[in-house]
Amino acid sequence: MVILTLILCIVTLILLVTWARLNVFLTFLVISIMAALLLGMPLPHIVQSVNKGLGDMLGSLVIIIVLGSMLGKLVGISGAAQKIATSMRNAFGEKYITWAMCATGFIVGIPLYYNVGFFLLIPIIFSVANRYKLPLVYVGIPMLASLSVMHGFLPPHPSPMALTTQFHADISKVFGYGFIVAIPTIIIAGPLFARFLRNMSSQSIIAMSVQEMPEDKLPGLTNSILSSLLPVIIIGLSTVVIRFAGDNAQLKNIAAFLGDPSMAMMETIAIATYTLGIRMGMKLNEVMNVYADAVKEVAMILLIIGSAGILKQIFLDSGASGQIATTLQGLNLPPLLLGWIIAAVLRLCLGSATVAGLTAAGIIYPLMQHVPVDPNLMVLSIGAGSLFCSHVNDTSFWVTKEYFGLSMKNTFLSWSLMETLVSVIGLGGVLILNTIVR
Repeated sequence: MVILTLILCIVTLILLVTWARLNVFLTFLVISIMAALLLGMPLPHIVQSVNKGLGDMLGSLVIIIVLGSMLGKLVGISGAAQKIATSMRNAFGEKYITWAMCATGFIVGIPLYYNVGFFLLIPIIFSVANRYKLPLVYVGIPMLASLSVMHGFLPPHPSPMALTTQFHADISKVFGYGFIVAIPTIIIAGPLFARFLRNMSSQSIIAMSVQEMPEDKLPGLTNSILSSLLPVIIIGLSTVVIRFAGDNAQLKNIAAFLGDPSMAMMETIAIATYTLGIRMGMKLNEVMNVYADAVKEVAMILLIIGSAGILKQIFLDSGASGQIATTLQGLNLPPLLLGWIIAAVLRLCLGSATVAGLTAAGIIYPLMQHVPVDPNLMVLSIGAGSLFCSHVNDTSFWVTKEYFGLSMKNTFLSWSLMETLVSVIGLGGVLILNTIVR
């Protein structure tokens, strides 16, 4: 009965999002309450589970995701992203232009969410394609591959950050493992795959005016890169200090405090407000307006993440989690592969990588309480599965098609196939890492 309830809830979730076009946040609320009623939870307990699930999920994430969106917005507004992209283009030249686009997406994609990064960097793609007379899709796919991998694999992006919290994973290890898996994934699905797209024609009807800031108004390259990557640098240094601090408890405590993801983001915002804002001629109130706009853009993402936590809490508090775990164990599939499959199926059905990842986490979480599995690798496995085969129910599919001027067939052969490569190669990397670190 529990498994039938789970299937019914997932199918209803898919129908409400894809067919009825209901808001995802509202859908999760409806499905969570429906699941609680079907599982026979007492009515007062349902309210408690809703509040606890929402609060527990968002409690440790709000600061990181909101500050991350602020940093990403400032990186774009200040011209830091343009500086990084222009410098990479000039350094690599025409022969290695796809590698330049790949490297740009990799660096800029760490602080920027995928959609923000796409619209911020698409003028650069048009500029490079026009300058070297190259097909848009050939120039663009390597950059989109980097942005997609960063969005699906690494904190502080919403889905991997939420998965890290939900599975009680070590954020430093998720970062480390994520980079190890991400680099070969990006190389294969980006520059190497792009070679097969060099002759793919496109007729974009979008008049993309490349509105670049004057060079003398841009921040320096060092400033741009360090400000963008500062959270990663702070967390990494903190981990190193803790590892080599020996018996110095005070030093370890200070390093752990400063390297906590929330504190690292706060420190970064404080520094970037000056380095990318005030130092570049912006007034403090202008920087604050940038931050306010960033919060508006991420509000719905936060609500979706919180509502996904409600569904997980319902399954835990109703006692259904144990039965789900027992059933999943009976499938005799490796947990990491099972997590990837569930996320991939949900991605195919729902379209949203974030929703697919969070929903898969709620389903696989009970199994992790009974079967030994590395939670850090489970974050990456589900992240990889959530990127599988973007198609017509994903807004990114249509955005790519229209901006690049591709036919439906060529969009599948370029964007959809690239996302599938990212997902499958990512899974392969996770399984290989699992045999090494086990």
